[in-house]
Amino acid sequence: MDSRYLKSLIMVIDCGSIADAARSEGLTAAAVSQRIQALERQLGFALLSRAGHAAMPNPACLALLPRARRIVREVSLLAGDADLDGLTGTLRIGAISTMLTGLLPRALLELTRLAPGIKPAIEPGTSRSLYQALQADELDAAILVAPPFELPKLLRSVSLHSESLVLLSRHPPAGSIARALQTQAYIRYDPSSWGGRHAERYLNDTGLAPTSLFDLDGLEAIAMLVADDVGVSLVPSWSGLDSLSDNFTLTPVGTGYDREIVLVTRVQTERPQMIAALVQALTPRIVG
Repeated sequence: MDSRYLKSLIMVIDCGSIADAARSEGLTAAAVSQRIQALERQLGFALLSRAGHAAMPNPACLALLPRARRIVREVSLLAGDADLDGLTGTLRIGAISTMLTGLLPRALLELTRLAPGIKPAIEPGTSRSLYQALQADELDAAILVAPPFELPKLLRSVSLHSESLVLLSRHPPAGSIARALQTQAYIRYDPSSWGGRHAERYLNDTGLAPTSLFDLDGLEAIAMLVADDVGVSLVPSWSGLDSLSDNFTLTPVGTGYDREIVLVTRVQTERPQMIAALVQALTPRIVG
């Protein structure tokens, strides 16, 4: 059985359609369909239920999916097994959106310099979804907001940096931060997100209760709304914010409300040298 066919099956399940899986793999939809059909012939049963453009795994497919993922993962590790330094192969890295345009690009360049045999595979997501993917062994490492709970003993974290909470506005606030929040539309950083809880705590501590116009977990979307003078927001001052627009005013709210960014990995990992190289690339001033 060709592991590439299993990889295509997994991609179809993760993407939700053969067409989307084909685009992700750089293949034609016909080629992906042929791979699925070849698997079905070898196994002797159907794997997908098709409805319109969607392709959903049937019960038989769901039953074999965990083993299929393990097989594909083991095959991807073969090249690294031959490297005594343990610095060859794919490293699955999850990252929240603000890290994709901030910290991560520079770190990937450094990682390439330190270990050219590593092939980073980047998975974007929210802090919560990336944490869950790491627990499910779908990622080797995740760059996310520090969880609002103690990590289990199977996981460990490295602090990368902290981002101070600021009032983000189109124009300098006329008066105090409190006045700006009370007199202008408030675009709220979703308080249910791990990063949004810091802004909510600031409001609670100061006794402010602005009526939110939107609740958003996407900081880039919040920033662009503020740049268009739709309202104001309380957000972390992340690296890359200035590159989105010149139409911002950042007013610090004070200390104690920082968003901490961490790298979370498993304590027991199949590629400890690769994780060590990633940590060094992300924290050159700490490790180097």
